[in-house]
Amino acid sequence: MTAPWNAKELTVGQLSERSGVAVSALHFYEAKGLIASRRTTGNQRRYTRDTLRRVAFVRLAQRIGIPLKTIKEALAELPEERTPNRADWARLSATWRAELDDRIEQLLRLRDDLTDCIGCGCLSLDRCVLANPRDQLGDDGPGARRIDTHLRPPACCG
Repeated sequence: MTAPWNAKELTVGQLSERSGVAVSALHFYEAKGLIASRRTTGNQRRYTRDTLRRVAFVRLAQRIGIPLKTIKEALAELPEERTPNRADWARLSATWRAELDDRIEQLLRLRDDLTDCIGCGCLSLDRCVLANPRDQLGDDGPGARRIDTHLRPPACCG
């Protein structure tokens, strides 16, 4: 059973219960500088109530694919690192739109090209539009030459 609710601060268990985020994830967020707590004389974490909104912001941004580093940078831009509000979300999400559009384009290309890829890892296939467009790596000989994690083919081959 968790401790009674405090009007000003939450324990890590209460924050976990209210946010739906595991205690271990909250500790991770704190270690990454996404949320902050104060320590009691007994070295227990105490979070201000606005941390709930901050955790919700982090979770939503993660859910749409924004990396934690980018989320941290966005939160650091807020005056006095305050909790984001609706206007902040609108501004920040607008800056992330181009990145999300690029990811969507990459995923669509992957989906459309998937039938031509047998997923064997051999990057010297004569026809692999995903990892080896126009068999550019085949000129270097047989076998895998590199792993290209960027799905978009070079501009010359698009």
